[in-house]
Amino acid sequence: MRASRVRVAAAAGVLVLVAWAGLAAAAGGWGWLGVRIRDLSEQEMEEISKAHGIREGFGAVIVEVIPDTPAEGAGLRSGDLVVALGDRPVVDTRTLQRFVASAGVGETVALTVLRRDEGRRRLIPVRLAPMPEAVAAERIAAEFGFLVREPEAQGELGGARPSAPPSAPPSVTGVLPGSRAAAAGMKVGDVLVEVNGRPVLTLQAVREALLSVRENGPLALVIRRGGDRVSLLLRGAEAP
Repeated sequence: MRASRVRVAAAAGVLVLVAWAGLAAAAGGWGWLGVRIRDLSEQEMEEISKAHGIREGFGAVIVEVIPDTPAEGAGLRSGDLVVALGDRPVVDTRTLQRFVASAGVGETVALTVLRRDEGRRRLIPVRLAPMPEAVAAERIAAEFGFLVREPEAQGELGGARPSAPPSAPPSVTGVLPGSRAAAAGMKVGDVLVEVNGRPVLTLQAVREALLSVRENGPLALVIRRGGDRVSLLLRGAEAP
């Protein structure tokens, strides 16, 4: 499990996937912290295990705290390691995102955090805000295993970035190995033309189409690859 978690982190950078099961489809139905996070490396796991007496190091590392978000207001910092939400252990980024996204908007959650310059655990309450639509759309795409962002945007599951020109085509900027997108044959550089039968000429149109995707349903895409139009069908989520 440890090796698998590291491979996912290396492949997706700070990308965090979100489980859809039981979540509201509307962006306003998802709780939001406003942070970028990543999984621990093998070395970090061992260091944390030794330093804090944890049998196996685990948790989600905060890479960046987005300004003017619940995370910033609560005093979370870059470098903090989140190891629990309430009484539930956070073993990796996916776990944390699932817990946060399934919590109610406006709900106050207690995060247990380890800081490198402190020898104790810190309990930090955070009042969750509604997830912005742009972030929710990225999360939906990530659940299928791909990223679509402005060419110059670092984008993130957590905050807005400077936008590319409105005429920039909505292109795939990342495909997670082993994902539904990868299984369907999606490639980095593919330009989205249609999402579930809806023409998409801009990134905003892609986001709106993704937000209307049926929970657990398949995702039908038409992409432009070179001079060809290619139809892709990303399978729906498997029933639990």
